[in-house]
Amino acid sequence: MYKMTTVSVICVSLIILPGHGALAQAPQRPASNSWAQMRRLSAEDHKRMMDLLGIKSLRPGRNGMDPKAANYANYDESKANPYPNLPDPLVLKDGRKVTTAKMWWDQRRPEIVEDFDREIYGRVPRNSPKVNWQVTSTTKETNGDVPVITKQLVGHVDNSSYPAITVDIQVTLSTPANATGPVPVIMEFGFGGGFGRTGRGDGPGWQQQVLARGWGYATIRPNSIQADSGAGLNQGIIGLCNKGQSRKVDDWGALRAWAWGAGRALDCFETDKSVDARQVGLEGHSRYGKATLVAMAYDQRFAIAYVSSSGEGAPVFCAVIVAR
Repeated sequence: MYKMTTVSVICVSLIILPGHGALAQAPQRPASNSWAQMRRLSAEDHKRMMDLLGIKSLRPGRNGMDPKAANYANYDESKANPYPNLPDPLVLKDGRKVTTAKMWWDQRRPEIVEDFDREIYGRVPRNSPKVNWQVTSTTKETNGDVPVITKQLVGHVDNSSYPAITVDIQVTLSTPANATGPVPVIMEFGFGGGFGRTGRGDGPGWQQQVLARGWGYATIRPNSIQADSGAGLNQGIIGLCNKGQSRKVDDWGALRAWAWGAGRALDCFETDKSVDARQVGLEGHSRYGKATLVAMAYDQRFAIAYVSSSGEGAPVFCAVIVAR
């Protein structure tokens, strides 16, 4: 069986696993009436937060169609760096240079984390609820030609502080049936019902490639942690912690909540004798690629990340904050 190589991660490359299409990480759209309501409630939440922040309007996104537009997308590399003088990540806010690993971990890294907590991803509540994990089913299956043992796991989040909201984190874990000891596991932010199991093109899917190395694979359903829209911010783990009330301006959002949920799944894996919890990697595409990078940045236990098309924002954070 292959072992994961210990890595020093500065910035995770954009990697698309073969056989992993965009549909693998796209939840099904709800019925039309529910979809319209969700869009309305999301817009209302967005407007409320804009008002709280005193923001009148947002600049439009890049226009990739009209070269004469003021916001036309730039494809000229000579113009691609509008901020050439970024702060030095190895200089403390008081001007001192970081000269040792201890200064980085004890002083500079916390400064950067505080900036991102306050300005971008929001703060996780100090007393976030505990999660009690339960194995709801165990089945013997075959993926390709490899027999696997699949467990359905549910993480019941303690809602004693506000019983009106229930949060059950859903995870599926599959490990080789013939493994003689704990194995590395790659966990994706994805969905059940066939999502993520097959994709475009020929050849084995990503789970079969993982099994070929003697590893296991897992899927964590992000929407079981926090809804993927502003309409759900008074539900899920964010709503539970806020007792059903609207967020404050520095509260956590969905990306940070999904990353928190991944960490709770890793807590569960640490108690599972079939998993080598020191060798657990994360995988995500698009917004779940962002969540993967955020999880890597905040939880040093994850060994590696496979990130696809995560866009702007999170990769910059990863580049600065993830160090092993």
